[in-house]
Amino acid sequence: MAQDQQKPGCVGCSGHEPSIWNEFICHIPYTAISLAVGFALASILHVINGVSVATQYDVAMHGYHTLFHVFHFLHIVFAVTGTTVTFFRYSNRIVFGVLVSLLVPAFFCMLSDSVLPMIAGSILGVSMHLHICIFHLHDAINLFIFMITGLGIGTALLQHSSSLRVFSYGSHFFHIFCSSLASLFYIVSHGFTDWPHHMGLVFISLFIAVIVPCTLSDVVIPLYCVSSRSRKGKE
Repeated sequence: MAQDQQKPGCVGCSGHEPSIWNEFICHIPYTAISLAVGFALASILHVINGVSVATQYDVAMHGYHTLFHVFHFLHIVFAVTGTTVTFFRYSNRIVFGVLVSLLVPAFFCMLSDSVLPMIAGSILGVSMHLHICIFHLHDAINLFIFMITGLGIGTALLQHSSSLRVFSYGSHFFHIFCSSLASLFYIVSHGFTDWPHHMGLVFISLFIAVIVPCTLSDVVIPLYCVSSRSRKGKE
């Protein structure tokens, strides 16, 4: 793994002192922009479905559910990549690092894309059910493939530290962007078709559902898992 003597923190935001609060502040612009773009795309689809007399409700919901899976799987790739890079910049513990890099993003992606949107929709008065991809065979296979892909990308990046910072800015954005769209398409596909009339509450709910798990997965938890004795700068 590549050596890095910087203070612990996300690569794209390494100019500030590392702390949980600063990491959340760092991720706010990414989250706001991602949700704005996501709402614009979802609004276009909402209008298209609304004006198309040939569009049936079940067909539209199936389409939204498919979009949820697409962005959920892409979210997994960027999440695992980010966690891998964060952990192995400061630790050489291979087996433990691989477990952290795979399991931590898997948990927080599920939380961000399914659990918290389901809770938000329920609070806003929509009858929703919880869909966990790992409990469905085909979805679980796809998740595993994308998790391994993210691990491979993160490992490759660590061998080329010169491109690490450039990639980090894009990775942060696309990580949160995919999470934002997955969260939004989740609540729409589970019956919240009237979401434009509650756009403000939906935006705030998804903002929290996205920024908290993504920041914890990208930076906070992997750095917490790195002991001071295993940091490369101290070996």
